[in-house]
Amino acid sequence: MSVRTTCATRLLLLLLLILPATVQAQFNYTNNSGSITITGYTGTGGAVTIPNTVINLPVTRLGDNAFSDCTSLTGVTIPDGVISIGDYVFYDCTNLTSITTPNSVTSIGYATFSGCISLTNITIPNSVASLGDQVFYGCTGLTSITIPSSVSTIGSAAFYGCTGLSNITMTGSVTKIGDYAFDDCAGLLSVSIPNSVTSIGYATFSGCSSLTSVTIPKSVTSIGDNAFSFCTNLSTVAIPNSVSIIGGATFGGCTRLTSAMIPNSVTNIGTNAFSDCTSLASVTIGTNVTSIGVGAFGNCPSLTSITIPKSVTTLADQVFYGCTTLTNVYFQGNAPSLGLNVFYGATHVTVYYLPGATGWSSTFDGHPTMLWDAQVQSNDPSFGVRTNQFGFTFTGTSNLTVVVEACTNLVSPAWSPVGTNTLTDGTAYFSDPQWTNYAARLYRLRSP
Repeated sequence: MSVRTTCATRLLLLLLLILPATVQAQFNYTNNSGSITITGYTGTGGAVTIPNTVINLPVTRLGDNAFSDCTSLTGVTIPDGVISIGDYVFYDCTNLTSITTPNSVTSIGYATFSGCISLTNITIPNSVASLGDQVFYGCTGLTSITIPSSVSTIGSAAFYGCTGLSNITMTGSVTKIGDYAFDDCAGLLSVSIPNSVTSIGYATFSGCSSLTSVTIPKSVTSIGDNAFSFCTNLSTVAIPNSVSIIGGATFGGCTRLTSAMIPNSVTNIGTNAFSDCTSLASVTIGTNVTSIGVGAFGNCPSLTSITIPKSVTTLADQVFYGCTTLTNVYFQGNAPSLGLNVFYGATHVTVYYLPGATGWSSTFDGHPTMLWDAQVQSNDPSFGVRTNQFGFTFTGTSNLTVVVEACTNLVSPAWSPVGTNTLTDGTAYFSDPQWTNYAARLYRLRSP
């Protein structure tokens, strides 16, 4: 008995012989002019190996959403030859624990691994040029990541909410870190930003509550709004002399930050830049800052004194609101333009200004002002060694409080207070019985 077959039937049999049964059952795909894009997965899950060929054509791409929501997937091996992993490819694969990515991959798309909460580590190959937005968003099991030298851009919210991420290694090729890139990475302990980075985006490290230190390289020229806000364990930060703008709330809510040195390159301190830094006790403002934004140092109750350089022409509203222990504000120049309630809640402030400065009156924002004109009288008979101690007389406005500081050299001076005097009837005498303990000791006067 003979069996007749049509051309269509013979073609179907031929395709079945060429394409393995497992591939037919597990993967959907499209033929793109001689290469295969995997578009879907219908298998039972577990550890899956994607074939390197289908119908004798190379697999070069994983299409958008190809494995999204495959909660039964536990592991994936991507074959060599795949150059592109599309958007949402492994989105919400909540049981995916491991993935092998070959060096042929050059592109990883939007939210590719977003929601893969069981993924603990992944190796990003050296062939990848950029990491897309939200690529590892919410991967709470991810503990460490190495950004290879091939990557120049880390996309927005790339690692947002990776609460288990404790270590990031970035090489010297990254030039841009996007907005929210590491936002809410609560387990992140330290960050070393490479010298290639020129800007830090909006809320890049916001909410990294375990972060204790950060190194910002001299290549960075701008720090975005909220960049380090609510990094509640950040105690120190060094802002390089390349940064020109500190954005709004950049360090807002950094409750353990004790000191801040704003370099001479900065021209503007943004709104709420250091607000709610409740441990902030020392601030040095660079000599080129012209404006200090609304609430820039608001609710910093540990701040007792601050010096405003003569370059500052504008103090916005409520710059020092809630600075309840602030007592001395020293202005080096003319009276700046004044916003509303600059010292709201700082009830014990005395404002000091220098001789020759203009625009000052008996009060400033409702607080008393005082001319700070203390001068050492080097020609006075009291100047010099007297009874085994060095001393001098200084004069100035009556009732002015003056701190005397000393250091041992001017090459790398470390000034420390050695005495506090109040000018009674415009004069006071200072003596230092410890001067014999030093080969040389230098002195200067400053405001309280």
